[in-house]
Amino acid sequence: MKIWFDLSNSPHINLFHDLILDLESEGHEIIITSRPLSNTIALLDKKKLKYTIIGKHYGKSLIKKIAGYPIRIFQLFKFLKKIKPDVAISQSSFHSPLTAKLLGIRSIYTNDNEHASGNLIAFHFATKILLPENIDLKNLSLNKNIIKKIFPYPGLKEGIYLWKLSDKINKKRNNIHEYPFKIFFRPEPQTAQYYHGKINFMDETLTALLESNKYEVTVFPRDPQQIEHYKQLKFKNISLSLNPVELNDIASDCDLFIGAGGSMTRELAILGIPVISVYQEKLLEVDKYLVQQKLITHDPFLTIQKIEQFISSIKRSSPSIELMNKGKLAYSFFKNEILNLNIS
Repeated sequence: MKIWFDLSNSPHINLFHDLILDLESEGHEIIITSRPLSNTIALLDKKKLKYTIIGKHYGKSLIKKIAGYPIRIFQLFKFLKKIKPDVAISQSSFHSPLTAKLLGIRSIYTNDNEHASGNLIAFHFATKILLPENIDLKNLSLNKNIIKKIFPYPGLKEGIYLWKLSDKINKKRNNIHEYPFKIFFRPEPQTAQYYHGKINFMDETLTALLESNKYEVTVFPRDPQQIEHYKQLKFKNISLSLNPVELNDIASDCDLFIGAGGSMTRELAILGIPVISVYQEKLLEVDKYLVQQKLITHDPFLTIQKIEQFISSIKRSSPSIELMNKGKLAYSFFKNEILNLNIS
């Protein structure tokens, strides 16, 4: 079977990497398309996945996104028409379900961001929709035809790939040296359509951390604009991560993670790393769940005083066994849904 994955953002690579290798080992042909966004292309290269770049990212402007949407649909259709895939799989790629419909093939669409407006199009054209069990369908205002296509999967999407890594990371963390205390920071998704919060709102807190000389601070920028921002003289003592870093290396070396939204925040929380979310938009249902489970502390107005108070109360944690077990079940669920899609 020819299986097309549209990996249009960096979190999609971790999500589907093991599934792709698994399916390839069983003789299926995998077609991967992508686009230049965040660290997506660099991460694909690091993972040694074969891919084709189709289209580009049109930035934060809603007008440009709307104008660029049919362009990438046409580009994908033109490329894939010659290859003739049997099924299409994607995570939050609003292009994939419609392209699949035009190609006359069945598709699976999954997303854990209920606030993304592109879901409306993707939900309509997808054959099957896989959502985390934590998302309440009553809050989505969907019609009956779409609801019939939705199938919940156990846990969170991050568990689908973390269950294989959790033991290895936990053992590596046991060997962490105590000093210096390492704080990792992931800035806000400033080019995302759904994000309307403040930009660079953590600058004062980050500079205060640097001036205290107590902490080693590393920033994982999302795009060239953020790279340039953190190259300013006032951030001269920050370690700026310019290349993709393996998740197990991040997790095994991190004492405190501060995230302004995104998958990395949830990944580290699930792995038992102390995490503070400073996300300034309405929390996703999956993030609310992690806050309720006390795996994430949410404080969009974080100061150095609050950080130091949080650090003083940190207790060593292990990966969430419940979410690891659910992740393993979800992995099998995804694989079965993919293999059965062309015959269902």
